[in-house]
Amino acid sequence: MTKKIAVIDYGFGNIKSVLNALHYCNAEAYVIDSPSKISSFGGAILPGVGAFGPAADFLKSKGFDKAISNYVSSGKMLYGICLGFQLFFTKGYENGEYEGLNLIPGEVRKFELEDKTLKFPHMGWNNIEIIDSVYPKKMFESINNKETFYFVHSYYGMPKDLSQSSSFCNYGIKFCSSIAYKNIWGSQFHPEKSGEKGLRILSNFINEANK
Repeated sequence: MTKKIAVIDYGFGNIKSVLNALHYCNAEAYVIDSPSKISSFGGAILPGVGAFGPAADFLKSKGFDKAISNYVSSGKMLYGICLGFQLFFTKGYENGEYEGLNLIPGEVRKFELEDKTLKFPHMGWNNIEIIDSVYPKKMFESINNKETFYFVHSYYGMPKDLSQSSSFCNYGIKFCSSIAYKNIWGSQFHPEKSGEKGLRILSNFINEANK
């Protein structure tokens, strides 16, 4: 059975590339811009590129924050990509202090790199260290440890409970590169831009939807 996946359009994401990746993975992908529509889907993706504060404020102004919280509480699968992943956390500190969706307790902070030879922002391919536990195994099924994924970001999210992390990456500091906790998945890297390995993660997500 083909899975129906919602891609939340709130004006802060590259929707087209995510849609193309989902279609490649044989999912029925639909763009939604109304919070009332999300409940009819077995899986949803919150993409995002841009600043934490304006994105969080926009989600709340449209009622997406409550709709997403209710969606997660119902047990359905949610995946956040890049800024969408950061919005899962409690607070972000980009150009001020802002409240996130608080799906994952933790904070989003700017890289403070002591190694001045490292370019800023963190952009390009980097390898990740996958955590060996039940939820990460579902997210990274058929993917080897230390594989490389595509990153573009200046801020990083860290959960208070590190067991909610599914992988870590090192760029001057060790940071959380993805989470997988129950029905909440997210990655700082872009699976839709990470070739076959990224598509495998999206396929794993689709497989978990509606279970």
